[in-house]
Amino acid sequence: LGRPKFFSELAERGSTPGVATGLAVTGTGGDVLFIEATAMDGDPGLTLTGQLGDVMKESAQIALSYVQGHADVLGVDPTGVRRRFHVHVPAGAIPKDGPSAGVTMTTALASLLTGRPVRSEVGMTGEVTLQGRVLPIGGVKQKVLAAQRAGLTTVILPARNGPDLDDVPATVRE
Repeated sequence: LGRPKFFSELAERGSTPGVATGLAVTGTGGDVLFIEATAMDGDPGLTLTGQLGDVMKESAQIALSYVQGHADVLGVDPTGVRRRFHVHVPAGAIPKDGPSAGVTMTTALASLLTGRPVRSEVGMTGEVTLQGRVLPIGGVKQKVLAAQRAGLTTVILPARNGPDLDDVPATVRE
């Protein structure tokens, strides 16, 4: 049949602490994106790459601030959060923006700092506040359909987006 046109990265990426699977809406519908985080020695701070828009950059800063401010609750060594962090969203040629990656960024950073990998079959979306509240987002139907296409079996959504699941076919919701 020739060369494969699509490759599944879920299993490969899901076994590494610091990587979480997010859900996004693009001009062509929903999509799955990976958020990678790493820590380095050097001046404390945050480096962001992957052609991120201003709102997405703010989401990354909020995620780091939340993890730093709640290290004890998350089971993170407080000295470990005083490092330099790099958050990357692959597919660097594709512009990305919006607040709904906040949950995924927070999860990637917490995963990195606790050394616990995020389950590869889980996709997530939601805006995070500095207090850790998760705010509703748009594009639930497109995101859930993208998760199903990618082989994800669990989707984490903001509670206030529950009614939006009515728009998703019952077979996909299951």
